[in-house]
Amino acid sequence: MTERQPVAATYRLQLHPDFGFDAAAEIAGYLARLGVTHVYLSPLLQAAPGSTHGYDVVDPTRVNDDLGGPAGYERLQARLREAGLGQVLDVVPNHMAITGPENPWWWDVLENGPSSRYARYFDVAWDPPEPRLKDLILVPVLADHYGRVLEAGQLRLERQAASFRLRYSDHRFPLSPRSLGHLLRSVPAAPEGWEAIADALQHLPEPGPLDREASEQRHELLAAARRRLATLLRLHPALASSLDGVLAAINADPDRLDAVLELQHYRLARWQTAAWDLDYRRFFDINTLAGIRVSDSLVFLDTHRLVLAWLRQGVLDGIRVDHPDGLRDPREYFDRLRRAAPTAWIVVEKILAPGEPLPEDWPVDGTTGYDAARLVTGLLIDPSGERPLTALYQELTGERDAFAQVAYACKHLVMRELLGSDVRRLLALLGAVCEKHRRSRDYTRRELEQALREVIACFPVYRTYVRPSEPPRDQDVAVIERAVGEAERCLPHLDHGLFAFLRDLLRLRLRGSEEEEFVARFQQTTGPVTAKAVEDTAFYRYHRLVCLNEVGSDPGRFGVPLDEYHAHNLATQRRWPGTMVASSTHDTKRSEDVRARLALLSEIPGRWQAAVAGWVAHNARHRRGPYPDRNTEYLLYQTLYGAHPIGASRLWGYMQKAVREAKRHTSWLEPNAEYEGALAAFIEAIGADRWFQDDLAAFTEPLIPPGRVNALSLKLLTLTAPGVPDVYQGTELWSLTLVDPDNREPVDFTGRDRLLAELDRLTPEAAMARAEEGVPKLLLTARALALRRRLPECFGPQGTYTPLAAEGGERDRVVAFQRGAGAITVVPRLVMGLAGGFRDTGLRLPPGRWRNELTGEVALEGAVALDRLLARFPVALLTCDG
Repeated sequence: MTERQPVAATYRLQLHPDFGFDAAAEIAGYLARLGVTHVYLSPLLQAAPGSTHGYDVVDPTRVNDDLGGPAGYERLQARLREAGLGQVLDVVPNHMAITGPENPWWWDVLENGPSSRYARYFDVAWDPPEPRLKDLILVPVLADHYGRVLEAGQLRLERQAASFRLRYSDHRFPLSPRSLGHLLRSVPAAPEGWEAIADALQHLPEPGPLDREASEQRHELLAAARRRLATLLRLHPALASSLDGVLAAINADPDRLDAVLELQHYRLARWQTAAWDLDYRRFFDINTLAGIRVSDSLVFLDTHRLVLAWLRQGVLDGIRVDHPDGLRDPREYFDRLRRAAPTAWIVVEKILAPGEPLPEDWPVDGTTGYDAARLVTGLLIDPSGERPLTALYQELTGERDAFAQVAYACKHLVMRELLGSDVRRLLALLGAVCEKHRRSRDYTRRELEQALREVIACFPVYRTYVRPSEPPRDQDVAVIERAVGEAERCLPHLDHGLFAFLRDLLRLRLRGSEEEEFVARFQQTTGPVTAKAVEDTAFYRYHRLVCLNEVGSDPGRFGVPLDEYHAHNLATQRRWPGTMVASSTHDTKRSEDVRARLALLSEIPGRWQAAVAGWVAHNARHRRGPYPDRNTEYLLYQTLYGAHPIGASRLWGYMQKAVREAKRHTSWLEPNAEYEGALAAFIEAIGADRWFQDDLAAFTEPLIPPGRVNALSLKLLTLTAPGVPDVYQGTELWSLTLVDPDNREPVDFTGRDRLLAELDRLTPEAAMARAEEGVPKLLLTARALALRRRLPECFGPQGTYTPLAAEGGERDRVVAFQRGAGAITVVPRLVMGLAGGFRDTGLRLPPGRWRNELTGEVALEGAVALDRLLARFPVALLTCDG
């Protein structure tokens, strides 16, 4: 196995057809000069046609042709090696895209049903609660009811050579072998051998999903029949014409076409049926992303073969695992992955609730950094602003529910309207378990459903990790006790014994195959419910201070105390020194710089309240009756301020996504044209309103400099805290971007490279004078990364973390810590209160002579005044000269 390059700092690149392997290769030199050790690539396996992100993988056995294919990837590898850079890759083990024939595994399942070679690969319920769907896959793609679509002639059989398909709009589906046999028998005056082919197709063996040997035999027989069919069609052109006539006649007759479709292993249905009747596990509520059974060792090998080969060959030094909470048994998956790649750097996209630890028994290096982003943003929040900002939000919008109440309501909404099929499947399992136990078999289906939904709604974390092979962890027991206890308090009319039964079941005190299946499915369900309810709904409904509405955060917690931040870093250095530390990602709702500017509002709630009151009163003339609602209007003003200046198209794109995600007045499933039209008109009107635009600028522009100080503090903390820092593409300069797709816009790497080349010639004052270009942030990023490479003993796994306390009147506005023996980070926080300086506040440096890497000042020692230390540059990064 090739020796790996230690991962010390990464740079995230979002690959897509317009920025593929060759484009990434062109900037390898720049990234090396910036100071990262590894390029961190978004998924690069073959994705669905037109994919802009790569998470919709259709074929894990090959490199994405849209990015440049194998040849392009080899060119990128060569260029990265030349630049001295390693690679980290984002991998997607939980699901695959099922868009059409581009996914050969899913196509085979649709064609052959439970007898497919790949039936065991996908998480399909072949025996679902709805008997009419037994051995069928529901395909919810129709714009109207099946019968109406069929009778309108929108479903058509097609042939190309010996290949047959069903087409609906842009969708294509295979035809089952038995239905092909039915079609062939309808051809008049067929030649010798034709009947034998039809007979072979109609009488193929039909093994179950786990009989791989029989499935392979079926595949061979099917392939042979197809070859014979192709030969006859090639030798008899008139036969092909006759066959096309049969297809045309069937297409013209709804009854005959319906008879053919009844022979398929799938059932086409109206798209709305997915919310309740779907019989395969999805990624959240996305019908085109089907869950796969990666817990099956064969599925694991086939889906990871290419990635594991790259790890063995040294092409990759590490991987980022997407959405591990969707897996049936994450611990089993990580054990298998670690055995296959014992020295790889492995980080996981685990979203931890505040105070929730990463499972200690996972053989990984840490998370992808949402927890770090939450803490560093929270440091910038002034807790004294909580009461006035809460009062402003409630008075302006009428929204009085705490965030926990909003999230709770959203969980019930999501279970009812988006993930009903998941809950229904879980309810069927619970009913089967109850039937086995005499004390629980008399609970009605309604009682079971009420209790089940309530326990899920009361879950305080994304999921537990109870495994049949070992006793549950203490933290899982505590989560279950809390959730079941709260559910029982919410539903006092239900029998106490039902909740006691659920408590025992979720802890697997009741054993059996049905019990274990229920717990596994339950744990795979609470995560999607929480994600859709919190990240994709509640965050777009609760707008008290939106920089707190971030993945892994709790907007109900107003800020992070300094001692909590230090405690987290001490624990990270001790247990997870290789974890990723991020401040912006491809999934963050707002970039680090937008959050940094918004955090200032916690320090000036009175000024903000006055500004908003003026805007609301002035802009009332632009409203259409009650639209937009006050809650949306308040989100709009925070967005205009946080991302100022923002163009009309970007603003509308974000606001449309925000209100659809909120699911109050409009949604992705049921867009409300009247509401969205009123909102668009309001945005257009205030964009053209000179008074409003001038007042917005007058409020915002004085806050841009302190917002940038916040951003520099946030960035330096991210780059020097315990763990492996990641720089999201473009964020080495100011980046006032919002949630995707806004944060995936093209990055000007040529301009960044030019600025990077100028840094060594700039004094700190000259860098600050070019703040509009983002030079201060680039200088900080490059020098912090350079220092990490120069002093791995301070910042690496063997380093240490020591909190440092400032002295004097403004000591609580200083964050300082020492890494190893040779590096110190010093940043200000709550900067609006520092207009008069630090007022006799200082920092006593550890013994030695210290140099400021950001200003070049030397011979700093003993007690240093903060006003002096931060006079030339807003933050400080010190190294020991001896």
